[in-house]
Amino acid sequence: MISTVLAFVLTLGVLIVVHEYGHYRVAVACGVKVLRFSIGFGRVIFSRRIGRDGTEFAVSALPLGGYVRMLDEREGDVAPGELERAFNRRPLWQRTAIVSAGPAANLLLAVLLYAAAQWFGVQEPKAVLSAPVAGSAAERAGLRSGDWVREWSADGTTWREVLSMSDLRWQATQAALDARALHLVVTDRDGSHRRTVVVDAAAVDAKEVDAQLMRRLGFGAPYGEPVLGEVMAGGPAATAGLLPGDRVLRADGVAVEDAHSLRERIRASVSGGQPVTMRWTVERAGQVREIDVTPRLVGGGARTAPAVGRVDAYIGQPAQTVLVRLGPWDGLIAGAAKTWEMSALTVRMIGRMLIGEASVRNLSGPLTIADYAGQSVQQGLAYYLAFLALVSVSLGVLNLLPLPMLDGGHLMYYLFEAVTGRPVPDRWLERLQRGGIAVLLVMMSVALFNDVARLLGLH
Repeated sequence: MISTVLAFVLTLGVLIVVHEYGHYRVAVACGVKVLRFSIGFGRVIFSRRIGRDGTEFAVSALPLGGYVRMLDEREGDVAPGELERAFNRRPLWQRTAIVSAGPAANLLLAVLLYAAAQWFGVQEPKAVLSAPVAGSAAERAGLRSGDWVREWSADGTTWREVLSMSDLRWQATQAALDARALHLVVTDRDGSHRRTVVVDAAAVDAKEVDAQLMRRLGFGAPYGEPVLGEVMAGGPAATAGLLPGDRVLRADGVAVEDAHSLRERIRASVSGGQPVTMRWTVERAGQVREIDVTPRLVGGGARTAPAVGRVDAYIGQPAQTVLVRLGPWDGLIAGAAKTWEMSALTVRMIGRMLIGEASVRNLSGPLTIADYAGQSVQQGLAYYLAFLALVSVSLGVLNLLPLPMLDGGHLMYYLFEAVTGRPVPDRWLERLQRGGIAVLLVMMSVALFNDVARLLGLH
């Protein structure tokens, strides 16, 4: 819990400082006088004046954001000798640059963070597949348990290496969102028997980018041997006499291909709201024996997901991993490409939500960010850097939305001024501000509702 809170605070702190520093740095470069650089909103709890202009650097009570206050005739009287340093007196291109600098700083930070994650290197599961989910696009394409995905292509002509399972899932997600096929070159686990398959990702409903999308595509957990790990005392597996190291060969006479398949059979071992006893054929110390296993039920309440079976044992051995690491230049190129891809994905999902082609469940708020921040810290520095980059991309793109109160709203005003030769009338500014606040409140409410629903298991 403490690590989650600290990771969340660090995440917000870094991203807010970078965003506001972008505004501040360009404002100073354009000769605008900056009155206050604040991390947080509301009452100032700490401040210090720095520099020849006496800019007040402050920390305020509400830490969910920040602002840079510049000298501006619209916000108060300006001494005649400082009129040229007022924000509203600067040329249109300078005001545009100052406003754009915050989101640009977040996107630049994302490039560097993604690159740093590649430079450090990440241990990721090898792209060796478990048995595809029944009826999924991967199963229809003919993929099988133990297939090692080596290359991918969008059109079947230009091929790129699949670096890891995460890379494969990302390419599959992109194909589903683009409503196109995903061409794959696969071999067996030993690298032999090379063949090409085509996954019809266009046929998959991609309204929500989540774990269920991966199930519909068919790319579940990476391949793992169907061997038991830790067995909890008093649980169904222990009661049945199962031991760590037992290899499950068959379940109810059907061959068990991998750990994921076995987990799915356990989950599905429910009928009429009651657990169904399974007969497992188990290999232990070179001997084969038959063991009856009756799972316990989890869930099934009126407001939760349907009941599933559990045996209270770790199923499968750790997946084989590969170290994904790039050199300085390649890492920087990959960081820029990833930032572009995530920015495009964010814009695409927002657009699809607006026209009803994607669910608003894709919106996440501070609780989800805090949860993921804590998880990424526990996984290691490279994972946390990649997570920080993802949030930085989201912050940069969301701030460019043409909504009053956001940087994109101000850019929208400047576009109007550039086209018409005059600023937006004050009465319209006031109306747009009120509308923008309403839209932001709705978005924040939906995001917070989604956070709570995820924590309660309702999504």
